[in-house]
Amino acid sequence: MSSIHVLDDSTINKIAAGEVVERPASVVKELVENSIDAGATKIEVEIMAGGTSFLRVTDNGKGMTEEDARLAILRHATSKIRAADDLQTIGTLGFRGEALPTIASVSRFSMKTRPQGADLGTEVAITGGKTPDIHATGTSLGTTIKVEDLFFNTPARKKFLKTNHTEAAHISDFITKLALSHPEIAFRFINNNKMALATPGSGNLYDAIRAIYGKTVAESLLTLAFENPTEGVKISGFITKPSMLKSTRGWQTFLVNGRLIENRAIAKAIDNAYKSMVPKSGYPMVVLNLTVPPRTVDVNVHPQKSEMKFEDESMIFKAVYKATLDAVRPAAGLGLGHVAASVESPAVHAAQPMQEAMHFVHASAPSYTPHPATYQPRTMYEAVHHAGGYVPQGTGSVSFAAAQREIAASRTTAYPVSADTTQNVAESRYGAAQNDAAIADENAQLTEGAILPIGQVDLTYIIAQDAKNLYIVDQHAAHERILFDKFSAQAEGIPSQPLLVHQMMTFDAGDAALIEANQELFHHLGFHLEAAGPQDCRLTEVPADVPTSEAEDIIREILTNLHDMHAASAAELRKSALATTACRAAIKAGEELSLAQMQIILDELSRTPQPFTCPHGRPTILKFSTDDMAKMFKRTGFDLKK
Repeated sequence: MSSIHVLDDSTINKIAAGEVVERPASVVKELVENSIDAGATKIEVEIMAGGTSFLRVTDNGKGMTEEDARLAILRHATSKIRAADDLQTIGTLGFRGEALPTIASVSRFSMKTRPQGADLGTEVAITGGKTPDIHATGTSLGTTIKVEDLFFNTPARKKFLKTNHTEAAHISDFITKLALSHPEIAFRFINNNKMALATPGSGNLYDAIRAIYGKTVAESLLTLAFENPTEGVKISGFITKPSMLKSTRGWQTFLVNGRLIENRAIAKAIDNAYKSMVPKSGYPMVVLNLTVPPRTVDVNVHPQKSEMKFEDESMIFKAVYKATLDAVRPAAGLGLGHVAASVESPAVHAAQPMQEAMHFVHASAPSYTPHPATYQPRTMYEAVHHAGGYVPQGTGSVSFAAAQREIAASRTTAYPVSADTTQNVAESRYGAAQNDAAIADENAQLTEGAILPIGQVDLTYIIAQDAKNLYIVDQHAAHERILFDKFSAQAEGIPSQPLLVHQMMTFDAGDAALIEANQELFHHLGFHLEAAGPQDCRLTEVPADVPTSEAEDIIREILTNLHDMHAASAAELRKSALATTACRAAIKAGEELSLAQMQIILDELSRTPQPFTCPHGRPTILKFSTDDMAKMFKRTGFDLKK
């Protein structure tokens, strides 16, 4: 007697279920994808007890005739493909013909379906893969599939399911991603008789994101757009600003030709583009829709069709990286208002008596009255105030080296200021004499996109405004971002300046060896170190933008980072060293700035390629809109002009 025998269909289906039906969320995924392939415009998913006891998917798709319904429950029966060659150009989500028979083999399964034009529909009932009961029934157009007591006949698999809450969360994640992949379909998800998710089905991805994630996330979206007609590659979608992050990739959705997938190359490309703008633990929300020629991908890699192989993965990586980088860089003319992070749900506190007067530090402002015929602005401050407080966009930028010199000089330089001029500036700029006409005239000159500084708070934050919004800028984070982007753009190395008096530094054996091994890196950063003994070094040059007093601390901090970065690439070492250098060289909290210096920070921040955050991921600028302020002052529902 032969020891090898052919398995019966019921056993085959149960084995297949181990791959296709991993958990209730897998059932939802397979059934909803079938609904999408059937052309449904409305899909409703209802579950109880995490989908283990009850799960129902209803759609308004084209439905099936009785003949098709009988075939649909057979293994490897599908309408999606006819021959192996069709796998090269597959355009549907389901195509294996395994979903329905495998689900039916491990549950109490029932299906009602009716196509357009049929008076009666068909009902199919299967319990644990046994002989199906098929008969005519009255039902609505489309298909409704009900799955009860999942894994009732495979207790070993049921034992490894998580809690009902966890299983429901997995289902919610799947439906969320499928809803984002098809904004033209109206999705409804009901969990334990409560509406958990509903999308409008308008066909607009922005509307779907807003319905799922809310207004705050929607307002922080940046558009992804890339196209390479030669390769047939196109990218569209949205990604949040670096100020809107989560600690996991759970809200990152990748679609290839409309199929929901997971791909490390795409995720890595986004990580690299955001590398210097987010903390190590943060990930932006992204819905990325990648369109490629079907012949260049293989979707038949995994039974759940969640993985995909690309013919040229490096080309896909570069395309996603460029699309992300282009989205993060603000378009010309949008200004800082476009990149500022909106304040999330500003807290409204009960009014209390003020215990002490509010202390507001006005910027120290050098002032004098130039002759109108011969005047040429020498600094950004003069340009701002001679123009009535407004510098049009496009005004020539002050180089940052010059700005640094001005900042340094302003701390020690005394400008000749007459008493009359000081009074005029105080009255026109700050309204100390309640000069309404002057204030109205200044506000009239503010246009959207032009952000002007008002003063400092705690010698740490720059307060600024445009026509409709109030901004708070972290002066250290902003300056750090400016310097980091400036240093990063120096492909030939950061310009250095020789020291008149060389600095001697002593290191332990480990640091000395690290300096020797990374001489090229330090030279590229603008630090020139010469060996002066077994563990001694002579510092002869420092970067032009770095204060000499900070040089040794920066070098030691870079060495600490090099010790912590195991097997890091040259690019990662350089990025870490640049971030450290920029951080130590930037303006610190507690430093008083003039209006001119604040204006320079704002102007340079608006011109830098990635102004959202500092290199360590902290926001550089926050925005309070008039709506936010109205809510905080409880002026909602009233005329804001009153």
